[in-house]
Amino acid sequence: MRAIVAMISMAGLLVACATQEMPDASEGAALYAENCAMCHGADGRGDGELAREIREESGRAPSDLTMISQAEEGDFPRAQVLSYIDGYTRGRLPEQDMPEFGLLLEGPTVPVGTGDGVLSPVPRPLAALMVYLESIQR
Repeated sequence: MRAIVAMISMAGLLVACATQEMPDASEGAALYAENCAMCHGADGRGDGELAREIREESGRAPSDLTMISQAEEGDFPRAQVLSYIDGYTRGRLPEQDMPEFGLLLEGPTVPVGTGDGVLSPVPRPLAALMVYLESIQR
């Protein structure tokens, strides 16, 4: 009986410690198409269906998401991108038109390296979107 309990406990521990795989770009592409393309465009260049309306209302066009790395001297700023999408680094200022996706991007977490040497638990949908954005950099 003890052996059975020990085996079940060990199996549970192994499942709990199993490393979650990072999502691939295709998983993020689906989320992007559903939530971001309307403003940022199908290819991420800031030319979505609503871009003209946003520009007229706010005086600013949606960001060209393919140029994030170029603006950071060739490095994709994972932590900054995650925080911005999640809404953590955005205030409620009138000039910030992007909606918050924090509630949409919940779920099981995956460990993500953001450049500081520490793996951070990030909701899988948010990590998927980050991986996709990283994949479309020019």
